[in-house]
Amino acid sequence: MRPAPRLLVAAVTTIAAAVAVAGPAWAGPAAASPGTSAAATSPAGVTAAAAELLDATTGHVMWTRNMNTERPIASITKVMTALVVIQAGELGRKIRVTAAAEDYGRSFDPSQAGFRPGDVLTTRQVLEGLLLPSGSDAAYLLATTYGPGWPAFVRKMNAEARRLRLTRTHYANFDGLPWPTEHSTYSTAHDLILLAKAAMKLPAFRQIVAQRSHVIAATAQHRRYYWTNTNLLFGSYPGVLGIKTGFTQGAGYCLLFAARRYGTELIGIVLDSTRTDPQARFTAAARMLSWGFDVARPQSSGVTEASR
Repeated sequence: MRPAPRLLVAAVTTIAAAVAVAGPAWAGPAAASPGTSAAATSPAGVTAAAAELLDATTGHVMWTRNMNTERPIASITKVMTALVVIQAGELGRKIRVTAAAEDYGRSFDPSQAGFRPGDVLTTRQVLEGLLLPSGSDAAYLLATTYGPGWPAFVRKMNAEARRLRLTRTHYANFDGLPWPTEHSTYSTAHDLILLAKAAMKLPAFRQIVAQRSHVIAATAQHRRYYWTNTNLLFGSYPGVLGIKTGFTQGAGYCLLFAARRYGTELIGIVLDSTRTDPQARFTAAARMLSWGFDVARPQSSGVTEASR
């Protein structure tokens, strides 16, 4: 879900300050010295019930916390929604916005793309409304179109989870909202890293989540739409690549993220950073990334895995 506008400004300021304090080359407060292995230290000040950081370039897990603990994941669910749709292809397929999609978004989730009934957009445009403003109306529209019908679509999500060997992941719906119960859709830090790896291999997904904002100009078929990315690492952390935010009261503030620096790409996850402070997940991610890049740069061929 999207934090209130006033909190967005505070969040960017807080994250920028946290990263600036880290020192040269955006090194984190717990950055390892050259020649120090990842096993000898860990990122400091990471507020999260569960977390993990992967060096996607080498495939090595650099650090993890409660990696196999099953937790609700809120709108990070939409990464799997997008993955299933993109793999189905036809990103130029025309989709007409239904009144049911608008009603769903308005009734269940303040995070919406704002689609209006009767507008006709492409699948790719609906995906942008899904992944940037975290639109649950977009999730509903994609699930009902590509199921066809959302129950069939959710079965496809779970089938894909099994194919990716996400052994501690289950989807009850297409957007991560707490229905039928808060814990009916769940995953783990480690499973979400595996999901992110798969999603980031898809050019369309990678391109969409890398946008800080996006505008769709009005045409005879649809209104104008403008969205900003809910991921506040954009504009505050160098090299960020995306991926997806999430929040419900049960899941807390969550962030699946990726960044690239020094020829190294890192993927990380923060689950339940807090349930009251929306910017804490971005601060935690910045600290994890700064530590990870500092460790990976001098030891690009010898990163060791942290104790689990």
